[in-house]
Amino acid sequence: MQNKHYVLFLSITAALGGFLFGFDTAVISGAERDIQALWQLSDLKHGLAVAVALYGTVLGALFGGIPADRWGRKTSLLWIGLFYFVSALGSALAADVNSFMLFRFLGGLGVGASSVVAPMYISEIAPAARRGQLVALYQFNIVFGILMAYFSNYLIGTANLNEAWRWMMGVEAIPALIYTVLIFKVPKSPRWLIAKRRDFEGAREILTKTDPEGVDEAIALAIEESKIIKGKASVGMLFNSKFRKISIMAVLMAFFNQVSGINAIIYFAPRVFESAGIASETALMSTIGIGVINLVTTMLGLYLIDKFGRKLLMYIGSIGYIVSLSLMAYSYFGGAIDSSLLPYFVFVFIASHAIGQGSVIWVFISEIFPNELRAFGQSMGSFTHWILAALIANIFPLIANQYGAGNIFAFFAVMMVLQLLWVAWKMPETKGRSLEELQRELLGKNG
Repeated sequence: MQNKHYVLFLSITAALGGFLFGFDTAVISGAERDIQALWQLSDLKHGLAVAVALYGTVLGALFGGIPADRWGRKTSLLWIGLFYFVSALGSALAADVNSFMLFRFLGGLGVGASSVVAPMYISEIAPAARRGQLVALYQFNIVFGILMAYFSNYLIGTANLNEAWRWMMGVEAIPALIYTVLIFKVPKSPRWLIAKRRDFEGAREILTKTDPEGVDEAIALAIEESKIIKGKASVGMLFNSKFRKISIMAVLMAFFNQVSGINAIIYFAPRVFESAGIASETALMSTIGIGVINLVTTMLGLYLIDKFGRKLLMYIGSIGYIVSLSLMAYSYFGGAIDSSLLPYFVFVFIASHAIGQGSVIWVFISEIFPNELRAFGQSMGSFTHWILAALIANIFPLIANQYGAGNIFAFFAVMMVLQLLWVAWKMPETKGRSLEELQRELLGKNG
């Protein structure tokens, strides 16, 4: 009999990596201007200091599937927690910009690996009927982490502390330590035990508690899959004709996620507001509004994803993106819209992201690949996501200063029209199917 509380505990524990992901991603927004002033950084060097964590994230995403395959999802999650802990302390104590960037890069490795391993782990222990909600807990924790980072930045920033930015960066060490300790209490992934260790009895013991209805099917497919994927699975198989369409789906999902402009907003929210003439303290408060809207609409997405499916959420999100980004661009172009309305357009944008791409991306990518290739596929999707995130964050200050934010937001709006067309024509629905059933269906279509 399935132990729902046990499944929830495992999912929440793994998803706490998402909390650290979100916190680590957003905390820099409160410190970036102080860091630029302290070390007198040029726009380009300042962009690099902000984006260096994302370059670490790119490598963490690219290579995170290797230890997850070789040593297991649990071991990888443990190392991710340690990376977050060391990064937080090191960034807070950095004596110069180079050491600061080194520790931020280390935290980025943790973020990238977490985006590969945590959704994959949850997907592999979750029953089909609840998989969307449980994997989406990872995204919920990301936005909760973002909100807590903004709130923490506000409290520290208004407390008149000496070198407040160091406290902003260092406080992350506390949840990182808690997460690392909790990982010791989770079991190994049953589907990893099946696919990589052929430990059917060990997997059966875990699945009997987490997904009893899927036990026999998971084991039967492992035998069937070994006939399809002859020899040792490799990243090159993602480009094999049998798996190519699945790989393209993962890449496009990640591509559209980032060309929405989400990280430009998350990383530079106070600057975006101030560029529209909003006072500094009001801008900092508005970032808390972003965090609250993000959290509430992510909870709504969490509730709806297994009831109405992934595609409906993507439709809602895509339309919301197009409307909000168009209004943001229009307001920057000097349209007949009061600039004080800009925060509300940003809130609509954030809500659209949270209920759509934010809720769906990690669920969808973790579902569509076969067990043998899931780690490589998740890495490829995450790598695409993070290389674009790094590039956008790195060049946003420079491009915004040279061409204006209005042009950038107009570009993002056009990209979201393309996303809407892709969802309508190419994206499959994955709701309510076991991982094994999805593998048969998608491979059948691609064969």
